Amino acid sequence: MRTLLILLVIYCFAFFSVSANADNTFPAQPQMLKVSSSLLTEPADFKVTLPASYQSKADKRYVVLVDLHPRSHGYLAGMEDWMSHNGGWPWLETIIVTAPDGHAGLGELKTLAIKQQENQQFLDFMEQDLLPAIDKQYRTNGFRILNGFTGNATFSLYTLLNRPSLFNAYIAASPVLDDNYAFVMADAAKKLAGMKGKPRFLFMSTSDSDFEQNQLADFGKLEAIIKANATDSLDYRIKRFDGTYYMTQPILATAYGIEAIFNDVHQVLKPDSTISRQGVAAILAHYKTLSNDKYGFDVPATDSLIALARSFETTDPAKAIDIYQQTLKAIPTAFEASHALASVYASQGQRTEAIKYEKQALELTDHPLFQDKYRKQLAEYQADK
Repeated sequence: MRTLLILLVIYCFAFFSVSANADNTFPAQPQMLKVSSSLLTEPADFKVTLPASYQSKADKRYVVLVDLHPRSHGYLAGMEDWMSHNGGWPWLETIIVTAPDGHAGLGELKTLAIKQQENQQFLDFMEQDLLPAIDKQYRTNGFRILNGFTGNATFSLYTLLNRPSLFNAYIAASPVLDDNYAFVMADAAKKLAGMKGKPRFLFMSTSDSDFEQNQLADFGKLEAIIKANATDSLDYRIKRFDGTYYMTQPILATAYGIEAIFNDVHQVLKPDSTISRQGVAAILAHYKTLSNDKYGFDVPATDSLIALARSFETTDPAKAIDIYQQTLKAIPTAFEASHALASVYASQGQRTEAIKYEKQALELTDHPLFQDKYRKQLAEYQADK
């Protein structure tokens, strides 16, 4: 009986584990990406965790996050899985990549960057070897985040200042800044003032813990330098997590940083916002800029257009209909707009048009929840005709 019970427990555990992987419930087992370089005497094995949908959505491309601390992989993969499993909100599904532990060659490149102001071999390695290897092996969408804590946070700042085009967003939690570490304090003003090109994002944070006390003066100086010298190419957030523990800092910075990085993807424009008040064309132009310049992948304008249309449904139904029609012309696959348009037509007693657009909404989506909702709504329109 005891043996049977043990076998049953083992079977249940194995079944649960397989089911969890099949349902993409937990982070996948990490892979190893071997990166060779003329700057290294031996290849470096970077740890990679793929997002939950990677295997099932063969045509989808993904954001990449790189962190140089080998022990960061567990918390980053877990946070990404948790914060992305509800439809990529607030964290768009992301490939997590972290550095190997104790690789002498990488350590030497980082040491050169710290000690020699013009030595950028570490950045050469990332640009010429690491990032191309990631792009070659995995389906990436071009948007990259460099994440770091303490000394590696300084390297996030160092990369932003010296080669900002390598990453789209930088997270720097509790950076080491004293003794002009990696020459960040010496270079910041000049290089921030000269920053051009597509937008880059920085989230920089610290706290008043005992371990960070000797960094706070320089942190304040760097904050002042950023505020005085940052060009329009840099969008930044600087935050203090005072009263929290030192080892909690990378968790807090990652969570807050990710929310800020992808805020424009998830945040629906309010109908009375400056952009929305200018109409459909302005909203479309705004999202085109986000797609082409800020993110490099498509950021849909659909929800903001629908929000604008809904603001007129009661007071000016004709205006709402016009906005929905413009939305469908610009985004023919916007099934939510088609469904909403059907509702406005129905409210105006135009059942034929309501049926037409409800059918269209049903044809445009294969999501079972939406299909069930739209079928029921279509049946009501047809029954009332």
